[in-house]
Amino acid sequence: MIWWWWILPAVVGGLGLILVLSSLGGLFRGRFFSGLLGTTVGGAALFAASVAALAGLNVQTYGRLTYEQPVATLQLKQMGPQYFEATVVQPAMGDAHPATTTVYPLHGDEWRVEAQVLKWKPWANVLGLDSQYRLDRLSGRYQSIEQEINGVRSVHSLRPVEDVGPLPWRIDVWDAARKYRKWVDPVDTLYGGAAYMPMAEGARYEVWLTQSGLIARPANEQARNASAGGWTQVN
Repeated sequence: MIWWWWILPAVVGGLGLILVLSSLGGLFRGRFFSGLLGTTVGGAALFAASVAALAGLNVQTYGRLTYEQPVATLQLKQMGPQYFEATVVQPAMGDAHPATTTVYPLHGDEWRVEAQVLKWKPWANVLGLDSQYRLDRLSGRYQSIEQEINGVRSVHSLRPVEDVGPLPWRIDVWDAARKYRKWVDPVDTLYGGAAYMPMAEGARYEVWLTQSGLIARPANEQARNASAGGWTQVN
């Protein structure tokens, strides 16, 4: 966790609160101009601190990407023709997001994992902001285009559940950086990446994320046979 995501907003918010309380006292003592000015400035500081804290909370849902690293493993079990259960294990991303194991139903011949990546500018890297990733979704994929259009679809979110605490709103850094790109100078680029591999009974895969995107590697004999034997429809 990057300490200044929390310390700086706390300091600014504290100063803003002190200024607001002091200015309100001035208003009650008849100093209207200085009281209104102080209340406005203090309120603006409190608002900026709240926005920064919410952004920091959302950034913590992204893992730090400093080198090639595993982001998930998938274990497949065939339940029927073109129908599988995928057990997805995601490693911990700090204390706030422990490791998770979830089972997802998938229809199709292949599985597909997608991720979002935020890459910061070099000067932001100096402040402790490494490139960061967040797994986005898992879906089934058909070999046949016709089945892809008309077949049973299966799409699941892989995003961690955010705890926004007592506040009824949150800030999504990805959406905010895209919408206000010209004013968000620290962001170098935002991009989505994906990897897909064939599904087979008992196959196990590892998903890795590099600075250039997602890659998938067979982790057992069944997965190696499925990915090396030519990708076909699953019976």
